[in-house]
Amino acid sequence: MANNDDDYYIKKTLEGDHASFSFLVEKYQNMVFTLAIKMLKHREESEEVSQDTFIKAYKSLSKFHGESKFSTWLYRIAYNTCLDRIKKNSKYNSNVEMNDVTANQIFQAENVFDSLENKERSEIIQKCMNKLPEDERGLIHLFYFEELSLKEIVDVTSLTEGNVKVKLFRVRKKLFTIFKESVEPEIYSSYEQ
Repeated sequence: MANNDDDYYIKKTLEGDHASFSFLVEKYQNMVFTLAIKMLKHREESEEVSQDTFIKAYKSLSKFHGESKFSTWLYRIAYNTCLDRIKKNSKYNSNVEMNDVTANQIFQAENVFDSLENKERSEIIQKCMNKLPEDERGLIHLFYFEELSLKEIVDVTSLTEGNVKVKLFRVRKKLFTIFKESVEPEIYSSYEQ
């Protein structure tokens, strides 16, 4: 049903009813802004990127042929616009050293996350994610929070599926390292076996 609504408003916009595009903006503005804020961590930058995303989408709407969902196509524009902004403003880049982390340690960290209260878990995850570079935050956000499939992420990022899998694994390793260093040692050690 939602996709039919999108198709209807896309068609109306392409036929010259420019006000119809406002339906799509209203429907997807939170989605685009959320991705931007996760990647950029700056409200003003995120607002500008969101606006730029919709301007680009409007100007390119005739290039949308429905091969993917409209939301996936829009995510791709937003993601690329964020990456462009990151490259332009390299002062926001941050890097985290990745220590040797095993799959077993990642599994242990996930068990710790699962046992925490939802609010506490959410706060810890957000704090840890904020320490990741912007492009990696965006990838994690798309996969875990927006629950896009690997194919949809491939469509959004223009990466290969294998590359997405590798990047997600590496980012999970970084998150584990950040988690282990950020969470009070007694909390973490009480869950280790």
